[in-house]
Amino acid sequence: NKVDMVDDPELLDLVELETRELLSEYDFPGDDVPIIRGSALKALEGDAGETGTGAIDELMNAVDDYVPMPERPVDQPFLLPIEDVFSITGRGTVGTGRIERGIV
Repeated sequence: NKVDMVDDPELLDLVELETRELLSEYDFPGDDVPIIRGSALKALEGDAGETGTGAIDELMNAVDDYVPMPERPVDQPFLLPIEDVFSITGRGTVGTGRIERGIV
């Protein structure tokens, strides 16, 4: 993000190199992790260039390709741990959570 604020491409390369080294230092695959250069401001302004909305598209494609979809065991009994409880006027008490296993 914020590559529009840097004029020197060598500085961007240095930041990417240091980021990859830091990831590797903490046992992440630093050389394999996709790093997308972009500018959120340019994307919000509608710039369709490489650092604007093009970078957002590239980022979302990288997320789709790199981050695996979690699998939930649907053949086991239903389990929904309660994460929070809200009291809503006129509705009563509402519990919220995330389905860990099973189906509704």
